[in-house]
Amino acid sequence: MSGEAFRIDARRLGEGSFCSRIHWRHGVWLGLAFFGSLAFAYAQSEPERQVPSAIGTLILWLPFILKGFGLNLLMSFIAMAAATILGVGLGLLQVSRSALLRAPAWFVTHLFRNSPWLVILFMIMFLVPFEMRLPGGDTVRIPDWVKATFAFSLPVMANISEILRGAINSIPKGQWDSAESLAFTRGQTLRWIILPQCVRRAIPPWMNWYALLALATPMASILGVREAVGNAQAAMEAAGARPELLIPFYLFLLCLFFAYIYPIAIWTRKLERKYVVAN
Repeated sequence: MSGEAFRIDARRLGEGSFCSRIHWRHGVWLGLAFFGSLAFAYAQSEPERQVPSAIGTLILWLPFILKGFGLNLLMSFIAMAAATILGVGLGLLQVSRSALLRAPAWFVTHLFRNSPWLVILFMIMFLVPFEMRLPGGDTVRIPDWVKATFAFSLPVMANISEILRGAINSIPKGQWDSAESLAFTRGQTLRWIILPQCVRRAIPPWMNWYALLALATPMASILGVREAVGNAQAAMEAAGARPELLIPFYLFLLCLFFAYIYPIAIWTRKLERKYVVAN
């Protein structure tokens, strides 16, 4: 059998990931559509009504929309941090030698990994109380964005658990045997030999899931969280709910999220090529 069939093509690595499908041409088309919608809205405006144009309204409400976008980023940072901590713990339980630890970890992982994000969001928003009573008698209010952040962290946690389990299982078994022959315990082998190698293998999919998480945060607007989409809707209502504002405002939001996600996608693709070739 020829060796050509087993040759690794670095250009095709990570083709199935979300970040590999984002291209700069998508941004160009989005930008053209956005400016085209502004021109169309300007042509449809009626000067005698004495109302700001679509671009004037967008500039007027831009700080308000960007403030909401800041909440999107904050939610994505906190949710990713929580998902990473919980996912690593869950992933380690999945490779435990004890079936009593492995089985519940496998169940939780696959429960949240295969559940629709919107269902998890609704479940957490309506099951978690809006305030908690502390032992001293004081009450603490739980904002909706905090509950939404926790809801977004659950499916990402499950996928990070699977990423870690896969990374650990991808390490050749000979390394476990070698460590055992040197009198390393299982914990020492994991901590000093296996997990450092897993970090490099897990970073590209971890970044891929962060990009997906950041793009999912606007779903919180359905339940009243005032992030970028919620603020844009409030701005359009305050500007008179004119139909010509609808397409420019939503295309602006698409451009905003693309501008944030595209550098992450480029970096993820570079890491995928670098680490997979290195491995």
